[in-house]
Amino acid sequence: MKDASLFQLGIGLETGAQEEDTARGTTAAQEATILPRDVLDAGRDDHFIRCDGAVFAGTHLIIEVVNGHGLDDEARIQKAFRDCVETCGATLLHIHTHKFSPQGVSGVAVLAESHISVHTWPEIGYGAFDVFMCGEAKPWLAVDVLKSAFGTADVRVTELRRGEGVVTEAGIAA
Repeated sequence: MKDASLFQLGIGLETGAQEEDTARGTTAAQEATILPRDVLDAGRDDHFIRCDGAVFAGTHLIIEVVNGHGLDDEARIQKAFRDCVETCGATLLHIHTHKFSPQGVSGVAVLAESHISVHTWPEIGYGAFDVFMCGEAKPWLAVDVLKSAFGTADVRVTELRRGEGVVTEAGIAA
């Protein structure tokens, strides 16, 4: 995709984002130097989560904000993303949001630990948030941040442990 197509998509102009580098990858020499390690090894330097005897890639919260206020305000959503990142102990890499007409906002905060995303329907007070984090970040702390940011006590959460079972099935190859 080149400049004209990127302009139509709104990608890479004001954000500094670049066209995907498809030439990068792991060479055979690099692959040969990667040593397999046991994912259950407590000394392993990675971002897998170890909790209650399980090993998984990350905690993914599906968070539904109900009867929320300010869900059409792009700046408010960006602030909520930043507050979630800070409160959860994550590392913000980039935020991108888009305001729809006549209403609604979609956005993503890209984190070193994964992401936070949203799509809103302000006309009914509903915001669909995803908070996915690995490592030492604490995604459950985002729930109270979102309650406060959008002025509602009605926030419904479903938790998924991403990679649970898959990580341990991969064994030393992970």
